[in-house]
Amino acid sequence: MQAEKLRDIVIKALEDMKAKDIVVIDVKGRSSVTDIMIIASGTSAQHVKSLAETVAIQAKEAGEAPLGSEGVSEGEWALIDINCIVVHIMLPKVRDFYQLERLWNLDIPTVEVTAETNSH
Repeated sequence: MQAEKLRDIVIKALEDMKAKDIVVIDVKGRSSVTDIMIIASGTSAQHVKSLAETVAIQAKEAGEAPLGSEGVSEGEWALIDINCIVVHIMLPKVRDFYQLERLWNLDIPTVEVTAETNSH
């Protein structure tokens, strides 16, 4: 599956589950781990868990089973590795602490997803 199609599936799953502050970072050619990084916030530990589980299910149903996941059971920070996409879902306080956007924002195209920028 093309990375862009999978990206759209992940974003839709996050939006449908009311994730907050979704950001997509294109790291193609700058990371050997992934092409696209998606970062989103959940409102509670249970919300983070639900978001991560939904992303994993939606990716699998689209034919891209996740290669792995981390932190889902704790609920403060979940990582889902879907081959060409790595999804980070965090509580706002954890996201503020790690500041992944700032880490990767070295002249790398970043898109904040809103209803206006993500029309399916």
